[in-house]
Amino acid sequence: MEIHNKGTKRLFKNPILERLTRTHIALPISIFILYGMGLLYWSIVTVQLAPLVTTGLFFGGLLFFTLLEYSIHRFLFHMSTHTSARKNFQYKFHGVHHDYPKDKDRLAMPPIVSVTISTILLFLFKLVIGDQVFAFLPGFLFGYAGYLFIHYLVHAYRPPKNFLKIFWVHHGIHHYRQGHKAFGVTSPLWDFVFRTMP
Repeated sequence: MEIHNKGTKRLFKNPILERLTRTHIALPISIFILYGMGLLYWSIVTVQLAPLVTTGLFFGGLLFFTLLEYSIHRFLFHMSTHTSARKNFQYKFHGVHHDYPKDKDRLAMPPIVSVTISTILLFLFKLVIGDQVFAFLPGFLFGYAGYLFIHYLVHAYRPPKNFLKIFWVHHGIHHYRQGHKAFGVTSPLWDFVFRTMP
């Protein structure tokens, strides 16, 4: 695999499908924050959970997001590609990002996918935890927005000369040195837990 720090690659011949693989990072970040704020407002006004419960569920959702982020990145985006179908899937969903890590338009899923996934999660989590979803899912969505923001900064800008540099170094190791390590983008916590820390 050759890493290109400039340029992009076309994934689909169909121009509509190709366009759907690209988005400006501000759009999905705004969607997740607004969606999360709306759910949190609904939780406070309608569900009326105790403030401590709401806070706990919010941070529980945030923590759960970091685990899911790690798991999807490690087990889905870096799946073994022993068949051509798996290789094609993996490349279109994540491999192209490793080949063209500076392609700013491919650092987030398209808005339609973002809204669809958020809504599916709302219904799935509601089946499991009922009305507590309105405090839990906002934490998850804020975690996702934070992930997108950090991931974008790491790929689009030079590392700062402060404590935030750890994000650049950690993700840089994953992209440029050890692709089978450092799967956490927003936090190295799960890399420590599951022994994938470089």
